[in-house]
This record gives sequence, C-alpha cells and structure tokens, in this order.
Amino acid sequence: MPELPEVQTTVNDLNRKIKGLSITGIWTDWPKYLKKGFAKEITGKKIIKIWRIGKNIIFDLSGGKIMLIHQKMTGHLLAGKWLIEKVNSYIHVVFFLSNGEKLALSDLRKFAKILAVDKKDFKNLEDIKNIGPDPSLPGFKFDEFKKLINKKRGAIKKVLMAQNVISGIGNIYADEILFTAKIHPLARTEKLNAKKLKQIFNAIKKILKKAVKLRGTSTYDYRDTAGKPGHYGEARLVYQRKGEKCPRLRQGFSGQANKCDGIIKRIKVDGRSAHFCPICQKL
Repeated sequence: MPELPEVQTTVNDLNRKIKGLSITGIWTDWPKYLKKGFAKEITGKKIIKIWRIGKNIIFDLSGGKIMLIHQKMTGHLLAGKWLIEKVNSYIHVVFFLSNGEKLALSDLRKFAKILAVDKKDFKNLEDIKNIGPDPSLPGFKFDEFKKLINKKRGAIKKVLMAQNVISGIGNIYADEILFTAKIHPLARTEKLNAKKLKQIFNAIKKILKKAVKLRGTSTYDYRDTAGKPGHYGEARLVYQRKGEKCPRLRQGFSGQANKCDGIIKRIKVDGRSAHFCPICQKL
C-alpha cells in the first residue's frame, strides 16, 4: 500500500502536471468505484489544488466540490504520458482533462476508493474525521508525539501504523523507523521512556524526509505519475531484507564507528510482517 512518501510524491507530481486543468469526462470498467451521480458531480470542474491527508489524495475542485482518492493496496495514479509496463496496465478509471491528456488509476486488485463531496461535508467523512496528525509536517513536535504514544498500549510497530494515532506510516516505514531508532518492533509503548520515544520521533522525521526525496518505495506495485518506480527501495535498511546482514555492518552506514554482526529477522506483529536486527533492536 502506498504510504506517506508515495502519496506525497504523487501529490507533488499532480500539482505540477494537472493543477488548473478541468475534468471533461470519466470512464471506468469497474462501476463499483463510483457512486451514482459521481461523474455528474465532478465533470466540468476545475482542479484548484491537490493535497494530502494521511494516505488520502484530496482534490479541491471548483464549485465547492472535493474529490478524495485512496489508492489502497495496489493503486497508483498516472498523469499525462506514462511508462508502459505491466504494473501500469491495470487501468480501471480514467479522468479526461481539458488539455487533452488523462489522469488514470491503475489498480490490480480494484480496492481503491474514489468519492466526491461538498466542501462543507468534507470534515465529516469517515476517511478523514478520525485521522491522526501528519508526522512529516514541521508543526508536528515531540511533545505531541509523546502524548499520543503515551495514550496507547501495545507493540510500538502496531501503534505507529494506527492511522488514528499518527497518519501516513505503514509497514515499510515503520520497520525503517524502528531500525533507525534501535527499538524492537514488539517493544511495549508503555515501557518506552522519553529518551527512546525521542529516538523514534527523530527517526520518523529522518526516514520520511529521505523517502519523499527518493520518491517512495516500489518493491511492489507503486509507481509515480509517470509510471516510474521510486528509489527508496534501493536504500531500504531492513524492510524485506530477511537473512541479510545488518545495515550497520555495511561500510559508511550513518557514519557508524561500531559495526553490528546481526542478521535481519522477520516476525509477525498483529498479523503484519516486521523486519529488524536482533542485535541492534533488543527487546
């Protein structure tokens, strides 16, 4: 599933490519995506701006309308002209644009969500009203993070991925964050002191910033709006690296003076995989 860095990359691309254009028509071969009357609501509307709440892509449209797209597990948006390859070929929705180009949703498993509402009703959407703060924003400070985590009990990896606690972090970046912070994914939130929470907070800021810069992770279906893969997958520390040597053994990792001889392990946390170094991230 695209997480905060992938969604932010998509938002940045769309603002550059299609902001200011109008939607002239819609096509789909999977009507379950769209509620009755959806096409009528947004056809002819100008795209004022595109932004993000958590993993949701928000389109501010003219006429007081807002469109929300959540790409879910296998979805990604393509705009203008894009690379033709298999992962970009599962196109089930196309928005025709006033410059003659298209915005398309490629979604292998057809789980993506698309809806439109009046601006006045937007904050009451179930997808939005209970979502946690955005950890990538400058205004998200340690004190707020500490309060949010202290309210929860359970494995830290599960809590980091809870969208009603903080938004946008999923399986990939939770692993990367916890490795960077040297915190075991099963560590109980109620046993983490302020020092360890600060390590996690700093790692969140560092990893998300780096992943956005590298345009996200494409170990599975995600592609950017040109149909191209992101590059964070090449820089992954532990995610999907079971059986490999700890990154701290690799020369030059974060300027580490003390190297680790650990081997990356994979366990389950609340039904999801978790990758970690048992030496660096002791429970």
